[in-house]
Amino acid sequence: MKNYRFLLIALFSLFYLTSNQAQDKVALLDDMIREGIQDWHIPGMTAIVVQEGEVVFSKVYGVRNIESQKGVNRETLFNMGSTTKAVVCMALGKLVDQKKLKWDDKVRSHLPEFRLSDPYITEEARVQDLLTHNLGIAPADLLWVIDSVSTEQTVARFALSEKSYPLRGGFAYNNMMYAVAGEVIEAVSGVHWTKFVEEHIFKPLEMERTVARVSDIFSSGNYVTPYQYDTAEGLDPAPFNRSDQIGAAGMIWTCTADMEHYLQMLSQGGVYKGNRLLSPETFSYLFKPHAFVGATNFYPTQELTKPDWMTYGLGWFQHDYRGHKLDFHTGSIAGLVAIAGVIHDTKTAVYVLANRDHAELRHAILYKAMDLWAFNDSERHWHREIFDLYEKRKGLAEAALEKFNKSQIPGTSTSQSLQAFRGRYTHPMLGEAMVNVAESGLEITFNGFVNFNAEHWHYNSFISDKENKLQSRLLFTFEIGPEGTVSKLGAFGEYFKKVSE
Repeated sequence: MKNYRFLLIALFSLFYLTSNQAQDKVALLDDMIREGIQDWHIPGMTAIVVQEGEVVFSKVYGVRNIESQKGVNRETLFNMGSTTKAVVCMALGKLVDQKKLKWDDKVRSHLPEFRLSDPYITEEARVQDLLTHNLGIAPADLLWVIDSVSTEQTVARFALSEKSYPLRGGFAYNNMMYAVAGEVIEAVSGVHWTKFVEEHIFKPLEMERTVARVSDIFSSGNYVTPYQYDTAEGLDPAPFNRSDQIGAAGMIWTCTADMEHYLQMLSQGGVYKGNRLLSPETFSYLFKPHAFVGATNFYPTQELTKPDWMTYGLGWFQHDYRGHKLDFHTGSIAGLVAIAGVIHDTKTAVYVLANRDHAELRHAILYKAMDLWAFNDSERHWHREIFDLYEKRKGLAEAALEKFNKSQIPGTSTSQSLQAFRGRYTHPMLGEAMVNVAESGLEITFNGFVNFNAEHWHYNSFISDKENKLQSRLLFTFEIGPEGTVSKLGAFGEYFKKVSE
């Protein structure tokens, strides 16, 4: 009887200790998040941690809209950004399991119209190459940043993007390849990629609020407003990015309740409520290293994590952390951020969503959560380290801006009258720019989609204000041709040729 009582006391003590430790972890992460929200000026946020299929941390913070003061709840939709890419890779994995697709299938075997600027890469490109950012073609995000046409038209224009390195001979993050991957899903399955993920990913994971088109959030309701933050001006609403034409690269919107299910699946090797989403072989293949990222600091946080290696799987960055492989990915769309991470060895998965541009508290939450639940370590103050790191980088950016402002040469004037800059300018891949004279200088509009009001900077250069869809000040420079007339518009590092007055 005494031994029995002793065993009961020991078991109760163990349960009490374990329960207290779990509560301590929740409190530690919650306290750090609340401190970070204040420092980063984040309106709304959610953070979820799942271990071995059990939700060990799930909290929402703040408001989805500053003006209405409506709070974030478990059903509030946030943008997944580029963490969408992992979902698209899983969808392709589903087609692999259905024997309708192989990772090494040539892209043109499913999309005969697929073209790239290099004939060899066009013919040799495999489905897997669309997902690993090492195909050898330069990124072309301007295709969707300054225009809004169909996916088919966007991909067709991408054929003019130049080769930047040999096939599989480098690493250059490329959103456009995921747009092509979405087209492959439709070509193989017979339904649009958004419908395919709804049926084969969202439905089996009971992700009832998640939508694959940004256009659907407005009818769904209960979604966050994106915000930019400026030290001088504070928080300001950012325009909704509605680039569904490259949706497979980053346009899925989800909520806390749904993301818990997604992380339960990730932490259990592709299994949710006893049902397997993907075969073990396919699920494992998604997380194998498929491309070397290289020695450069792709993420500033590498200064703190100091990885020995960094690779890319299928929709996941990877690096060593505390002797284990961490698979993770960020998502960044104007005014909105996300981060996802999983350490399969410890069956621990983390997800963070927020509605403030470049709220890098997301990195601190990822590493703090992994320290607490994967390694039972509470020592490191990740928020303070990462906040200080980015404050330093902000100081460097401010110094660079000050240097740029000082580069302005006062007392100069344009070599032509403002009327001479008027006209239509074209770029073979990026479309057209229309330049008109405005009260403050020039009005420059790209593809009837993005408009800039620009005042004279110096010589034949003009600088825009921040009242535009990109919420950025940009420099535009005009060139004078041999005939003494305006011949080109320099913008975004590209040249648009003048074709008419």
